[in-house]
Amino acid sequence: MSHARLKVLGVPELVSVDVGSGTKTVVIDGNEVNMNDIQFDTPITGTVFGTLMNFKGVLEGLAEAVHNKPYLSPPIAPVLYIKPANTFNRYGEGIPMPEGISQLEMGAALGIVIGKKAVAVNEQTALDYVAGFTIVNDVSIPHESIYRPAVQQKARDGFCPIGPWIVDRQAVSNPDDLPIRVYINDELRQENSTKNLIRPVARLLADVTEFMTLNPGDVLLVGVPEEAPQAKLGDKVRIEIAGIGILENVIVDEKTFIRRGTK
Repeated sequence: MSHARLKVLGVPELVSVDVGSGTKTVVIDGNEVNMNDIQFDTPITGTVFGTLMNFKGVLEGLAEAVHNKPYLSPPIAPVLYIKPANTFNRYGEGIPMPEGISQLEMGAALGIVIGKKAVAVNEQTALDYVAGFTIVNDVSIPHESIYRPAVQQKARDGFCPIGPWIVDRQAVSNPDDLPIRVYINDELRQENSTKNLIRPVARLLADVTEFMTLNPGDVLLVGVPEEAPQAKLGDKVRIEIAGIGILENVIVDEKTFIRRGTK
């Protein structure tokens, strides 16, 4: 069991729990509770920053495209984007399928949750700034452009399920060697590992905070592996990251998705 913190819907404070990454139960105040009996809320409070092209297979798959205009070479610094607050979603909630779209990409990502203000940290001490780790599904409408901000494809309401909890940093012995699996309707559709990162966790934190401050509660995604699987309406999606947990959601019609802040 690992120590973690989760947020229950309607309760403002995070709740301390013990979790098993491969099970669907949590221990709260000594009592074992099934995950399906908990109404989870999004456990993070800050901004979610995504990282493009940080898996070796992604860059290899682009081949000569990265040598064409406008950049003419592979990136020499992290390529970042934002998943704004309107995208935040929770464990067990539906992921909305927009009208006129038939499939969505499921972007399995390890989320680094920042614990204290990080400015120009060095690689050797970077993990000292980490509070813990969570699972993020960086959902997007399939698109080809990697150079222009894909706001319409990646920043739609509900396009960023997060959770179900934040596992304490001390409970994760090596964040650079965590198997990642994506199941759609219980069928394994993707398998990778954070050992295939171009910039491992500490290096990524050092490179990003060289030019941008990360604040407590912010989440930095390490990136999405190549060949992200696609899901259609009605599909059940499960992302598993060893040592972290399981994130489950179902693809629903956008018309049935209740936007936050609406009745």
